[in-house]
Amino acid sequence: MIWYVDANAPREGNGLKETPFRFINDAAKAAKPGDEVIVAPGVYREYVNPVHAGEEDARIVYRSEKPLGAVITGAELLDGWTKVRGNVWTARINNGIFGSYNPYIEKVEGDWYFSPIVRHTGSVYLNDLAMYECSSLKECQAGKPDPHAWNQEEAKYLWYTEQDGDETVIYANFQGKDPNKQKVEISVRRNVFMPDKTGIGYITVSGFVITKAATTWAPPAAYQDGMIGPHWSKGWIIEDCEVSNSRCCGISLGKYLDPENDMYFFRKKVKSPTQMERDAVCRGQYHGWLKERVGSHLIRRCDIHHCEQTGIVGRMGSVFSVIEDNHIHDICNSQQLGGAETAGIKLHAAIDVTMRRNHIHNCIMGIWCDWQAQGTRITQNLLHDNQRPDGIEQARGAMFNCDVFIEVSHGPALVDNNVMLSKVSAVIPSEGLAFVHNLMLGSFGLVNSGVDSVINGQREPRYTPYHIRHRTEVAGFMTILHGDDRIYNNIFVQNYPVKAADKNKTPQDNDYKVVGTAPFDIFPTYEEWHKPFEDGAVPNMGALAQVHFGHLPVWLGGNAYFNKATVCKNEKGQFEDKKTKVKVELTYDKDGTPVLKTNLYDSLKDYRTEMITTETLGKAFEPEQRFENTDGTPIVFDRDYFGAHRGPAVLPGPFAEGAKSFRL
Repeated sequence: MIWYVDANAPREGNGLKETPFRFINDAAKAAKPGDEVIVAPGVYREYVNPVHAGEEDARIVYRSEKPLGAVITGAELLDGWTKVRGNVWTARINNGIFGSYNPYIEKVEGDWYFSPIVRHTGSVYLNDLAMYECSSLKECQAGKPDPHAWNQEEAKYLWYTEQDGDETVIYANFQGKDPNKQKVEISVRRNVFMPDKTGIGYITVSGFVITKAATTWAPPAAYQDGMIGPHWSKGWIIEDCEVSNSRCCGISLGKYLDPENDMYFFRKKVKSPTQMERDAVCRGQYHGWLKERVGSHLIRRCDIHHCEQTGIVGRMGSVFSVIEDNHIHDICNSQQLGGAETAGIKLHAAIDVTMRRNHIHNCIMGIWCDWQAQGTRITQNLLHDNQRPDGIEQARGAMFNCDVFIEVSHGPALVDNNVMLSKVSAVIPSEGLAFVHNLMLGSFGLVNSGVDSVINGQREPRYTPYHIRHRTEVAGFMTILHGDDRIYNNIFVQNYPVKAADKNKTPQDNDYKVVGTAPFDIFPTYEEWHKPFEDGAVPNMGALAQVHFGHLPVWLGGNAYFNKATVCKNEKGQFEDKKTKVKVELTYDKDGTPVLKTNLYDSLKDYRTEMITTETLGKAFEPEQRFENTDGTPIVFDRDYFGAHRGPAVLPGPFAEGAKSFRL
């Protein structure tokens, strides 16, 4: 059956074409497997709470009749502003509008939230731009932009809130604009399109604008909400949507509510936060975290931007999903919020998750895979400007910046055919990673670092899980030994200068600035590592402990190095050009298409290397799993960034053929 919704219908109807519903949520109560909900253009100020799940071969489809014509928002218009003084105005809202959830009382807080400044889950929007929250009326009146904001022009629009009896009072500095002549909104709803129950699977959401929700901080061991998401179910498709202006997260593929472990550290503090996370993984298994019940979502062709924690977040609920062809930008660069869960895409347990052909830029980080990046593939993405602008300092509690961060995972995780242009390309306190055919203008960071702590004078290892191959069931726990990495056929360019202030940095720092593979000098070759395990080499089990807890080997080959990018001592047959000044520049065409311009292929000339395959890469050590497709079939890296065929004469880097410019 087809249900119709039209916010501009003359009166409330029954969902037929002639008499449509006025609210999408009315259709969400009625739609059953196989049904389609067609939504006419208009603004829908409501929370859509799907009641019924679809089925694998009979999805429930919600479709905007005109692409991006239907706007579902968690905000309400706010008028009746009164001038206070100068550029500051005030408005009052009766708290009855908020029901049981008042975003101007609720704080952004919880596990892994580090900012010392109190922020609320609500927001004020001026002409669809999120204004910046202040800590006092005095600060609001001063009208100075937050010095940590990446966009200083946007940051000069300020607001402050306080409670007065049964009213929420908002003060706002509109910098000379009259709010009664502008579109001013405040977020009032926590979510926009998200079932309040788990298990509501096989739903498609297509072509909507999803915007302006008062979402909460979404750490990995807590219930993770977003403006839109499947809430611990299977088989959602979110496509061709614009998702913007979430206080915290845009799309959530995240965790269900487990009352016994929700915000455990924040509320109780008696277990270490790392132990709490291990508990969450095991409790998730008890609560049905299985391939047959959770994950396998598809997020494609969405424009995801201006969210203050993440564009896409997930803990365990994202398994077996595909995130492709999205434009993700301007995430957490207000630096209004600070904590360890911030990135364009931030996933815990990205088991068999593929992230491909995404354009990710101007985010605090591009992609952050935290714990259990097993079977994860990051491929054919364009990542750039995932770094603070020059002159902007890191806010207290805010994270560092990079294109890709893979944390305390045992692999196999594959990063291939990407264009990575930020100052730090990859931060890797992990093992079992493969970097193949990437262009990297930035460095590696947290090499042999960022995992264990020294507490009470002793080392406290951070044990993390690995899993049965292509499943969610836990196979074991282990700390990170470091190494077990493969680095083949990449192009490394020292694009950014190493300043005097950077000279004291080492590869163990997250913001190390020296490009190349020299940080991997500390790891053994396979032959050196394996020798103690040969018959008779070591007399007994105890004597092997030193090797069992030592570094794992690293493999390298076929890489190309420019502008004095460093080379690992164990690599043989690489290409180095120490003379040519190589330039790599990203510009935009008139139609907004990114264009990469470079002269590096003039230098590479006739250099060719070997084709890389699953067989070349071998198995990640702890899970004993190959670098392979999610269905277990082998990979031949004969397709480049564009999907073009790579012949037997293989160029390093993401492009099968060299050129002076590439339309990305």
